[in-house]
Amino acid sequence: MGELSLQDAMRQFLKQSRLEKAVQAVRIEEVWEQVVGKTIAKYTDSIQLSGHTLFISSQVAPLKNELIFQKKDIIQRVNELMGEQVVKDVVVR
Repeated sequence: MGELSLQDAMRQFLKQSRLEKAVQAVRIEEVWEQVVGKTIAKYTDSIQLSGHTLFISSQVAPLKNELIFQKKDIIQRVNELMGEQVVKDVVVR
């Protein structure tokens, strides 16, 4: 009988229980300040993960433009911090 590490067992459980996306969304919210910095994180209203798309909401128009220009960097940084390819697209609202 093969032995699994606790981490591998948790990953297997999450995939089987369909909770994986919800856990990933929470993890992204936790690392959001590391991804974009304190100032941008402060003016971000919400972050939601749907499938492989990250939806970012803000009321600040110049910030929205900056986030649009930084889409590729945001995708890369989030995926690096998550340790896997979670985000493939970013939508700024």
